Amino acid sequence: MKEIITLGLKLLLISLIAALALGYANDATKDKIFEQREMANKEARIAVMPDADEFEKIDLEQKGITDDIIQEGYTAIKSDSLIGYVFKVIPKGYGGAVEVIVGISNDGKLTGVRIGNMNETPGLGAKSKDIEFYGQYNGMNTTNEIGVSKSASSDTEIKAISGATITSKAVTKGVNHAIDAFKGLSK
Repeated sequence: MKEIITLGLKLLLISLIAALALGYANDATKDKIFEQREMANKEARIAVMPDADEFEKIDLEQKGITDDIIQEGYTAIKSDSLIGYVFKVIPKGYGGAVEVIVGISNDGKLTGVRIGNMNETPGLGAKSKDIEFYGQYNGMNTTNEIGVSKSASSDTEIKAISGATITSKAVTKGVNHAIDAFKGLSK
């Protein structure tokens, strides 16, 4: 019995030291991690709206946009003029949330889509980060909902990633939610 208690106390001590070390490492790196995420988000905004000089965050709730998928919204400004909007949306894909950044110009055209953090299947859903996939959205009009098909037979559809239809539909769902938010803001 004494051996079990000694072994249990040793295990408790090791676990406590490991937990404290992990807590310290997390605390020491959280600011850097936040900074890196913010930089990645800024780079994604620039990638989807390259003509903008600056981006101003929108209080979406104040504007009446309470969609759970839309995480952030920004106005894109060039020479003190509004040229469009950028939205960060988080639809659910096969492996969980998929971070999608969507740029929409004032004239209702998609200026770009980029995929951020996600946990989709490598070699399948992860192909959504390839330009061959997200580049399909560039220049699409926001008047109609965008769909997903195996062949993209119309100008309102994108071609799904082979073997990753769930991811393709998730990204497109996010883009459609951004389009709805754009329509709400541009009324």
